[in-house]
Parts: sequence; structure tokens; C-alpha cells
Amino acid sequence: MINKRLLIKNLLAHNSENSFYDKKRQINLGPKEGKAKFLKHICALANSNPLNNSYMVIGVEDEDNKITGVDFFDDSKIQNLINAYIENPPLVSYENIPFPHLPDDLVVGLVSIRPNQGNTSSLRKNIWKYPAGSTFYREGSISISSTFGSGIQNENRELVASIEAHSQNNIEMTLDGVFDFFGKHEDIDPTYNVFKEYFVVCWSGKKKIDREKTYFSRVDIALINEQVKLFYSELDEVSIDITEDRFSILEFVRLGLNEQFRYYPLEEVEIIFRDNATYEIKTQVVFEPPQFEKRTLHHIYNTNISLVNKLKSGITLTPHEEKDLFNLPTTYLLCYFNGFKDGIDRLEEARDELKKYSQKVYQQYKDSLRILRKVKYN
Repeated sequence: MINKRLLIKNLLAHNSENSFYDKKRQINLGPKEGKAKFLKHICALANSNPLNNSYMVIGVEDEDNKITGVDFFDDSKIQNLINAYIENPPLVSYENIPFPHLPDDLVVGLVSIRPNQGNTSSLRKNIWKYPAGSTFYREGSISISSTFGSGIQNENRELVASIEAHSQNNIEMTLDGVFDFFGKHEDIDPTYNVFKEYFVVCWSGKKKIDREKTYFSRVDIALINEQVKLFYSELDEVSIDITEDRFSILEFVRLGLNEQFRYYPLEEVEIIFRDNATYEIKTQVVFEPPQFEKRTLHHIYNTNISLVNKLKSGITLTPHEEKDLFNLPTTYLLCYFNGFKDGIDRLEEARDELKKYSQKVYQQYKDSLRILRKVKYN
């Protein structure tokens, strides 16, 4: 089993960007430009590596390989995005890899692209400035259109196999991973579970019992064998169910208007461990958007527009307006779910102002887009 943290270190230590490996400071899958550039690199890596895995590492400075990290990204539906836009899509996974020196909410993103076995990947439809039918390859560290590039498939099989072989997990790494996790979460009752005498899952969370049901907040869950963070949330509450071969997580999100909030089930994640030292992760979005009176939503929608305009103009907000601003990302999200189709556009336009105003409001913004991604790509 590959230790993904060690794999990232080996990629950074022994190779500059090349035909089987790319690195990014960050990616943004919100706007079409961000999606298009990401899909371009996925196509290029898949087409240039039909016989071996290829990788993209996210959260690393390009000049000096400094690991700065990115936000935890739990979009399990990223394959749906790829399937929607790419003809002959490769199998792609996005994993969150914790590093000891990073804060709990930052990780390194690892995108793994499995070989496409000779099927050329191309864009299924237009996106941003790339027309349908576009095909991309890697020339050194650059993803380039086959119109201008050679379209040569690189023979990287032996080199990639060697890097992966030197990234295998061992008992020492597993134990170090457990100790690291417990040390970081000693204030919220960390624990561990062993599945099939092989897989070690560490998790922690602040417990709350409501009507005889147990919920957890500030939840962090990691598969130690591979150094993969499976789940992380500072705010949302989850319920956890553990059996002999399964670890299940049901995530709830807090939504509402005018001080009337409740928790809604969002997504269920089930990790199934098998006897042959493999595991499978199944996800199912179970979210049913709450519906509200249109007149109330129109009032809130217009209030949100006014608040953002005040921020742009440098006008000081009243305490009541500050409270409305904190809820602005989730209320825009609820407007979108209730038929205000430009609600998300309005929210994304407010991004820079929210980020400048406060980290707490910006976190609400990121959480709202995370909910949207899960629902949209489902």
C-alpha cells in the first residue's frame, strides 16, 4: 500500500514537473476558466501516460517546492465533472494528504490519474476557450494542444513504478501516523479502529447527544496506512457508525433563515474494507434543499446585494448588518436552491469582499460552495 505523503515527498524530491507529474499552488474549480485548465491538465497527463499512473500535486510553490497547503477539498464527485467534459475519461481520484507542519485545515491535494489503456482523452464539449474535440499532451512540464505538440506518448512506466515502489508504507510509518494524529487532537478524544487486521483509521470529534442520538463536530478522520485525510469539518455535525468492516459518516449542514435553523442530512460516506487488503469508498448525496416563501427570499436577496455594495464602497456596517453578512453565503445558497438561479453568481462576485472583511465570513463562503459542488455534481 502506497503511503501518499511519502509519494508526494518522492515526487518533489526527485523530479521537476515532467510528462507524468504536475504541481500547482492551487486550483479553482468554481469558474469555467478554472475547470477548463484543470481538465486540460488531466487530459494531457492521461494521454501522455497510457501505461502508468500520473499525478498532480496541489499546495506546493513552483519555485522552491515549499509545501504551503490548500483547503481540505472533499468533492468526491470530481469524477463526475471529468466524465461530463472528457471523452474517454481516465479514472481520477483527489485525496487530501496531511503534513505535520500544516494547520489542521490545510492539506496537500494529490490527484491520481490511472492509465487510460490507449484510449485518447479529449474534450467532449466546449469549455472556456477550449473547443470540443481538443486533445492535449505533455511536453516536458507543459500541457499543450496536440495541434501544436507532437502528441507523443511518453514511456514512463519504469520510472513511475520505481517511485511508487519507494513510497510503500511500513509499520514505522503507520505508528508515527497514529502518534501524530493523537498529538494533534488530544483535546477532542482521538481514537482509532483497526479493520481487517490491516487498516488503521484514526478519528476525533467533539461529542454531543441529542434525543438519544450521538453527533460529532470538529471531526477529523484519517486513513493512517495511506496518510489520507478522509473527512474534515470545523462546523458541520456528523454521525458515525462503525461495524467490523465498515466506517460510515453521515454529514449534516446547518441551514435556515431569520434565526430559524435546523440540520439537514447532506452526504453519506461509507468506507468498506475487504479481506484482500483493499477498500472502497461509496458516497451518496442525500440532501433535500429546504423550501421557503419567495417573498421572504426576495427581501433577503436584495439585502445581500445592498450589503456587498456597502462593502465595496467602504461603508461601515451596523451590528445587525454584520450578522446578516455572516449569513450571506448560506442565504445566497438557499436562494439558489429556491429558484434564484443567479444567486451563486452573486455569491462568487462577492468573494473578494467577503475574504477581505473577515476569515469567518470567508469560511462561510467556502462551506457554501462546498455544499453546492456536492449537490450539483450529484
